Amino acid sequence: MNAISSVGILRTNFQFCQVIIPLALFGLIAVATILKPSFLSLNNIQDILTQAAPLALVVLGQAFVILVRGLDLSVASLMASSAVLATAFNATSDAMIPVIFAATVLVSACVGLINGMLVTKRNVSPFLATLAMMIVLQGVRFYYTQGAPYGSLPEGFRFLGVGRIAGIPVNICAFCVCFCFLCWLLHKSSFGRMIYITGGNPTSAKLVGINADRVTIFCYVISSVMAGIAGLFLVGFVGTVDNWVGRGYEIDAIVACVLGGIMLTGGKGTLWGAATGALILILIFNVVIILGLPVQAQLIIKGIIIIVIAALFSRANEP
Repeated sequence: MNAISSVGILRTNFQFCQVIIPLALFGLIAVATILKPSFLSLNNIQDILTQAAPLALVVLGQAFVILVRGLDLSVASLMASSAVLATAFNATSDAMIPVIFAATVLVSACVGLINGMLVTKRNVSPFLATLAMMIVLQGVRFYYTQGAPYGSLPEGFRFLGVGRIAGIPVNICAFCVCFCFLCWLLHKSSFGRMIYITGGNPTSAKLVGINADRVTIFCYVISSVMAGIAGLFLVGFVGTVDNWVGRGYEIDAIVACVLGGIMLTGGKGTLWGAATGALILILIFNVVIILGLPVQAQLIIKGIIIIVIAALFSRANEP
């Protein structure tokens, strides 16, 4: 298959996703409402948004990495590490919350920098680089905690996780701030155009003067910072800290991105789609609970989604 045909297939599939994503969202809402009439109650909607916010934050960062043909499997381990880092301050005053967030952002940025350097400067595959980072973070976390995290968190974290301002979940407010900034960065700035060009064709990006390595590294930094922040909000949501906070979010984030039309081949997709994909995934989980199915059904659904999406886009790579 020639390059022109491949581009045509990618464009067709992407346009198909733009149509099917909203339909899938409204379809899930309709099914959930039929199964549980109280599903659309204000309180239930607030609960769903509160539940979706930490995942949506991770998805935003994962989207940047996938757009440059990467993958970040370290996000869940980084979320748990951020939670443990927060308890390491052993703080009880809410005045320490900004300090904890600043330290988390700094550590997360360093993790993303290392991931990006491994992928671009050492040519390590994104899968192996971020898998290794996931294991390293897990080892450091368990070494520090000896298997049982200790320390305290300011009470304000609980408010960040489940609190509401004028009926709007606090973590959704935080998501909206991050979403607006990252949307501007990706869709309105020159750097965003560099991301799409790099993801679409790294070789062409270098030929037109774009530092593809720098762009890729920055995307990994964004992914790690968003995961670190999400870990702090997730701690507030669950109300406790352990070594496995955020477990499974690396897969959920990837699935949400592909559900939202982010192309695994890079260079195609939007943050609107990624955020919608996160909401769709949370709605699927809620429907599973409403139907009384075991939690393991969620794993089956995730696997099916990955298979379907991979099959949908596989023709683009055919010779």
